[in-house]
Formats: sequence, C-alpha cells, structure tokens
Amino acid sequence: MPVDLELAPKTKRPAGEPCCEPIVYPDVARDRAERMAAVAKALGDPVRLQLVDVLRKHAGKVCVCELVPLFDLSQPTVSHHLKVLRDAGLVGSERRGLWAYYYVIPDALEELSAWSCCGGSCGCSAG
Repeated sequence: MPVDLELAPKTKRPAGEPCCEPIVYPDVARDRAERMAAVAKALGDPVRLQLVDVLRKHAGKVCVCELVPLFDLSQPTVSHHLKVLRDAGLVGSERRGLWAYYYVIPDALEELSAWSCCGGSCGCSAG
C-alpha cells in the first residue's frame, strides 16, 4: 500500500544555528576536565603508573635512588617521569642534598576515582 508523504522544501539554516538541541550535557566543568585530562595523561605511561603505585604504597618519602633499580631506566629518565607526575600534581618532592625524595600527594587521585559514569545515581558507591 503506497503512502503519500508530503515533502517540505529544503531550507538552509542560518550560520551558527544548531541543527538540534543536545540530548545530554557534560557534568564535568571545563576546568575540572582539563585537570582530570592532565592527570590521566600523566598516568598514561606505564612507568609513571608504576611509580605512583610504588609511591602510594610507601609510608613516607622515597629517594629517587631507591626508585631507579625498580626500572630498566637511567636515573635521569626516572627523574623525568617523576617531574611529569609532579607537574600534574600527583606527586610532591623534597630536596635533601643531592637527592630528591618523592611522595604521592594525598587526595591527588581522588578526583579521578570520584568521577564516574553516573555520579552514584545507579546505586554504586560513586558520587
């Protein structure tokens, strides 16, 4: 059975006018998203992820000389990875003589772990 559909003439919308309204808006503000992206980028390297893991397990400050033997990397390369983590606000450091001692900044990973797909509305512990 044929169906007659009336076709409307094609019209061009004015420049800058959206074709439709967004269905969902982001919950994460732009500045927070930039911060979370910087943290995620810093943790995107396996060595840096392992460094944070070692530092968070340690009760105090860890000398870079103790970290170097854990990786098949030179001391300057390990120090570079630690600098990236420090710049992202994940770890802090303290200088003692020739050596730098590193530690995870309390609550530095909290923002990423608190972020979830639902904010806790599904009954999970997030939010």
